[in-house]
Amino acid sequence: MIPESFIQDVLARTDIVSLIERYVPLKKGGANYMACCPFHNEKSPSFTVSPTKQFYHCFGCGAHGTAVGFLMEYNGMSFRDAIKDLAQQAGLKVPEDDAPQQDHSQINTLLAVMERAARYFRDQLRVSPKAIAYLKQRGLTGEVAKNFGIGYAPDDWQGLHAALGADYEGAAPLEAGLVIQNDTGRRYDRFRDRVMFPILDQRGNIIGFGGRVIGEGEPKYLNSPETPLFEKGRELYGLFQARQAIRESGVVVVVEGYMDVVALAQFGFGSAVATLGTATTATHIQKLFRQSDKVVFCFDGDNAGRKAARRALEACLDQLGDDREARFLFLPPEHDPDSFIREQGLEAFHRAVHNALPLSEFLLRELRSDLNLGTAEDRSRLVYEAKTLVPKISAPVLQQQIVRMISEDVELPVEAVLAALEIKAPTQARFGNSFGNASGRKAPRQRSPRVAPTGNLRQLLRLLCAYPTLIEKLPGDILELAGDGPVRDILQSFLDIRDTDGFNPTSLAGLYEATSDEARKAILLELLQAPPPKIERDDATVQEFDGLIINLRIALNDHEFSALHQRIMQGELLNPDEMQHYKALTERKQALRSSRTGQNGA
Repeated sequence: MIPESFIQDVLARTDIVSLIERYVPLKKGGANYMACCPFHNEKSPSFTVSPTKQFYHCFGCGAHGTAVGFLMEYNGMSFRDAIKDLAQQAGLKVPEDDAPQQDHSQINTLLAVMERAARYFRDQLRVSPKAIAYLKQRGLTGEVAKNFGIGYAPDDWQGLHAALGADYEGAAPLEAGLVIQNDTGRRYDRFRDRVMFPILDQRGNIIGFGGRVIGEGEPKYLNSPETPLFEKGRELYGLFQARQAIRESGVVVVVEGYMDVVALAQFGFGSAVATLGTATTATHIQKLFRQSDKVVFCFDGDNAGRKAARRALEACLDQLGDDREARFLFLPPEHDPDSFIREQGLEAFHRAVHNALPLSEFLLRELRSDLNLGTAEDRSRLVYEAKTLVPKISAPVLQQQIVRMISEDVELPVEAVLAALEIKAPTQARFGNSFGNASGRKAPRQRSPRVAPTGNLRQLLRLLCAYPTLIEKLPGDILELAGDGPVRDILQSFLDIRDTDGFNPTSLAGLYEATSDEARKAILLELLQAPPPKIERDDATVQEFDGLIINLRIALNDHEFSALHQRIMQGELLNPDEMQHYKALTERKQALRSSRTGQNGA
């Protein structure tokens, strides 16, 4: 876990306006900055960035968050990766990080070498008639080749020497996977006579290459090896270029090769990505679902395609939610996505994606394959095979639906199938305590926590966020006045920040990112989105603050008075201490109301 204080420190050192301007052009509009939202299509700007609160909000689609949230939404980063990215920019190191820390100077050196190599490959493409003819034969335009940074590695054992010079013999080209060194110490280029596809990370850095051989030769596709920059099981080709199209279409399509991604983009389908010569991993699935709630896996219809789809299915199961959808598209045996869209056209490919097989149907089809459900043995076999898949499904409603369909297939009650799969049956909703418990007696009444008046507390929080110096004026019993609930927790956090780093408007964004409690997060979001209180004079600010504190004291006094008064009305005798407290509450009740009247008069 990243400490809450560190998250707040990172956000305090991050200028959200400067961060977002790297991706979206912003214009000043009053106290905030405006832009057309990067997360949905719109003609007039409804996306606002507050430099004071360090928060963004779109009034069109509802997207909102801090600098961390923006990186997660725009670049598809995990929370931890976004924090690490911002921390690196702020010159901080994430504490308690179990992952090995890489030397940033080494990483930067490798990235620089990869960029120089990519520039060399692009230059070589321009002067290679053979490579240009190949791309034209595949129907690619110069614009698409430029968008994907496609280049060409000439048929030269040390072609990169011209680009890297003396650095060719250094450590970086070897560590980056650009060159190979044999047993005699001689170096030569890994990629030769291949069309080169740069592989980008989520920030647009070149971290690897894929090379497609021209003409005959093996292997047909050659990827960079595992390096400090590149890990095949984590990366997806084309994701950086596809982000905007994915947001606009609401779907991401996973295909098998670079040319499939590029060809689909050439014909107007820009939301496709590809795995990099490896099976779909759980990390791939996490990245995909961060981009869209709908993922479609597109495979060839042959046996290899079916096996790849099965591996993708298994990787999906524990990443599903009832608000997430995975589908499987199998093209005719004679087609891959490249040939399909060229022959059938963009509209036909859109239809094929729309009609892709839902995960539930594909899963059941896999379980039923090669079985004769007319026999008891094969029906038993179906349940046996399901036991390796169905319990892993993390979407509870979808899991129940699939169990119900299996129970129909094997002609057993749902309860029996659940037991065989070792899945706990969903609990039935129970009636409230007023209907009694199993013994027939009413359950004892639980004393509900005291909740202070919501309006006063919310207004107090808004006032503190707008005028942080007022936190110094909070009375010592403010937590008691706040009652029980998430607002009290937020006030406690305000006080903790005040006593350590000092509270300021940007502290709110740090609290929002650091909390995992949904109730607190909802209140913090409300505060971040709320306009500041309309108070015309400085003295009126203090008067408003004092009035809210008085109202909270009245509420607490009334709560304690009512509890004792009700006991008296029910004929209960109070002990001497309680009776004395009751009298004090009665007197205090009048005094508090008088002070409120006096303040209003002032």
